[in-house]
Amino acid sequence: MMYNLLVTGAATPSKLPAALATAFHISVHDVDVADALGDPDRRNWDAAVSCAYTALHGDLSWALDLYAQESVPNPPGESDLAKELAALTGEVALLSAAEALPSAYWAASPNGLLTRARVFVSDDEEPVYRVDAVEMPLPGLPGAHVTRIAEVVGELNIPTPLTDTFRARLPAQESAAGTPGWEAWTRLGAWEKLVAYMASGWSGSGWCPPDLYRARLEARDALEDVPPRLPEAIAADLMSALQHLDNSYAELTAEDKGGELAGLLLGPEARQRQLAWWWHRRPEPLPW
Repeated sequence: MMYNLLVTGAATPSKLPAALATAFHISVHDVDVADALGDPDRRNWDAAVSCAYTALHGDLSWALDLYAQESVPNPPGESDLAKELAALTGEVALLSAAEALPSAYWAASPNGLLTRARVFVSDDEEPVYRVDAVEMPLPGLPGAHVTRIAEVVGELNIPTPLTDTFRARLPAQESAAGTPGWEAWTRLGAWEKLVAYMASGWSGSGWCPPDLYRARLEARDALEDVPPRLPEAIAADLMSALQHLDNSYAELTAEDKGGELAGLLLGPEARQRQLAWWWHRRPEPLPW
């Protein structure tokens, strides 16, 4: 199993053999730790767990490329290993998140905290790593802004089975960009992502940026004028999927008699628009 971590701390490599032995529940003699630029003939390639480290510049000190042989029983997942190494070395360990963003990382602190982090890498000949932001304060990264990192929420890999089924049934000519079919499946996907994310308890980030929530309500608005422009059978499929999602949204939300949600998302514009029923319901509590 492969692992790729970034860590803080000047003395981390000296702590790694014992820490990795503990994390993988093996003997320290079965761990090989070496400089990635060192002499390969001095490596123990038969080690159960091997780690090549590379010195970094900036807020992060080391890149760790680790490999656990198949003989290692019950190897930890990458996030669990990051948390274990952070606790054992007293440093912060980062791993790439699943989202398609170069700045999306998870950071594990020595006290067991796992939080989002935004990392920027310069284009210098010797790249400089800068941890620009974290969602919770972390020791060892005092210069990072503590703030919610909004861009990763829009990139979360949220399954959309209803949209996938609808899209698969579209004839090729009905799914090309700019066609009513394309409008239908892209907007349906946005609506399904909001409903599914809400149903999961905002799993993956724990919150939803107001701008994203508004955009997905507006995607639901835009679906209202699509069915009349679709062939009858396709329109029926769209309405069936919408009915399911609308019912789920209604069950997951409460009536917003005071119009707080619309007021927060639209500002003065809320009083100037004839809003559909989904603007008059809100999750409890609001996810931002």
